Amino acid sequence: MSPADVVRLSKRLSFVLRHRPDSVGLTLDDGGWVGVDELLDALGVTRSELAEVVARNDKVRFAFDRTGTRIRASQGHSVPVDLGYAPARPPAELFHGTPQRSLARILAEGLRPGARHAVHLSPDVGTARAVGARRGPPVVLRVDAAAMVAEGAVFSRSANGVWLVDAVPPGHLAVLPVR
Repeated sequence: MSPADVVRLSKRLSFVLRHRPDSVGLTLDDGGWVGVDELLDALGVTRSELAEVVARNDKVRFAFDRTGTRIRASQGHSVPVDLGYAPARPPAELFHGTPQRSLARILAEGLRPGARHAVHLSPDVGTARAVGARRGPPVVLRVDAAAMVAEGAVFSRSANGVWLVDAVPPGHLAVLPVR
């Protein structure tokens, strides 16, 4: 598959496995899983094409179960699922990338999950900057995860290393200088 084909199929998988499984006649189970064979039939792709997209996705957005018969998105769902990630202690600092145009609202209201189940946080500045740059000039926010944990916030970590939390209050955010 060409790099463009990989990106195109990855975006389609994200849409189906995170937001609209019904758009192709699928239903996710409670944990967000769907049968690989059903997905292949619904999308009209081959097992090798699916395996290539899962393997080449730089953000590890998708995961097969241990048997290789089911697949799901690692996080980012807007449909009800319970991914079953256990609470985990995060590093003292985490990061969130966002487009610059969102900064004033975030500093006033904090980070909220919006249509998703949780706020997504990155373990490093580079990843956060790349995430923020997807929709315009990026700003990177430092999240004081240690203070949040001390106040009772519960974090979990997705299969691809993204940190998840219900919300981040504005008092736990700091804007990093632009480099």
